[in-house]
Amino acid sequence: MKIQDVPFIITDWNKVEPLEYKGETGTSFWKAFEAGNIRVRMVEYSPGFKSDHWCGRGHVLLVLEGELVIELKDGREFIMAPGTSFQAGDDDANPHLAYTEKGAKVFIVD
Repeated sequence: MKIQDVPFIITDWNKVEPLEYKGETGTSFWKAFEAGNIRVRMVEYSPGFKSDHWCGRGHVLLVLEGELVIELKDGREFIMAPGTSFQAGDDDANPHLAYTEKGAKVFIVD
């Protein structure tokens, strides 16, 4: 990853207002910072959340709280607990979606 056109900046996530995004089921709340070619997010998924689309965008995702399941389009599923992360590139080889029964809080860079 080459981070371009991003100044040194500190983000106080406690002061960032969340935006609500509905999933196929449930809701996610995003706190986001965007600059240059990156987006950094703190995302909270409600219990019962399931993404409404397959995502082909690359991410680095770290689970902070709860449990998140990542499903790949080929059918594989990965249960992620706090302290686990996944990394995927921007390509059509890694389409994925997320769901959670219990809810989860994650930190994402893409």
